[in-house]
Amino acid sequence: MTLDQYKQKAAEIEDWAPGWEAIDACLEPLYPGQQPRHYGTNLHARAIFGGDQYLDGYSVYEARDHLHLVTYGMSELYVNEESFGGEWSKWGYEMTIRLPMCEEADFMWAIDMLANLARYTFTSKRFFEPFQYISGGGNPIKVGSDSKLTGLLIVSDPALPGTDTVHGRLDFLQVVGITQAELDVVMADKAQAQAVLERMREDNPMYITDLNRTKNYI
Repeated sequence: MTLDQYKQKAAEIEDWAPGWEAIDACLEPLYPGQQPRHYGTNLHARAIFGGDQYLDGYSVYEARDHLHLVTYGMSELYVNEESFGGEWSKWGYEMTIRLPMCEEADFMWAIDMLANLARYTFTSKRFFEPFQYISGGGNPIKVGSDSKLTGLLIVSDPALPGTDTVHGRLDFLQVVGITQAELDVVMADKAQAQAVLERMREDNPMYITDLNRTKNYI
C-alpha cells in the first residue's frame, strides 16, 4: 500500500483502524470464526485524555485447553500518517498471556497486570524484549494471592507470529509467570532465562501461567 492509497482509504472509512485489523488478522488463523470476549478501556480513562490507561482493550480467546489474552494499544492501532511505513508499529509489539481455563472473575487480575506493564512502558519509555525478566519484589504476580509465581519472563508468543503492517513491524510478546527460585537464578545470570524457558517448555509448550504451579524449572 502506498501513502496515497493509505490516505484514500482513511478518507473513505472514517473509523478505519489498520493496526487493529492487523492484530485480528494474525489471530484469525489460530481461532477461525471465534468471537473473543473483548474488554475495552473506558474512553475517558485513556492516557490521551489525561487518564492512566495506555491500552484501548484486551481480547480473550479460548484455545484448546487454555485462555489466550491479547492487548490492543502497544502498537499503532489507528490512522496516523506519520507512522506509515515505519520500522516498528509504535512499540513494535502487543502483549499476550496464557492462563488455564477459568471464569471471568479469575482472569481480570491478568488484565490489570498487562495494564500496569503498558503503563510502565509508556511512562518510562522502556520496552520489553524476549528473555527479559520482571521482578515482583517478592510478591505474587496476582495481588492478594498466595501464588508461588512472583516474577515474569518475556518470550515470543509460541503460536502467534508477528506481521508487517502499514505502520511497521508488529510482534507478540508473551508474559510468563515464574517462581521466586527461577527469578533468583535469572537475576543472577540473565543468560539463564532462556534455559528456564526451555525446561518449562517440555511440560508446558504454550507457557501457560498457572498460579497454582509450585514446580521450579531450575
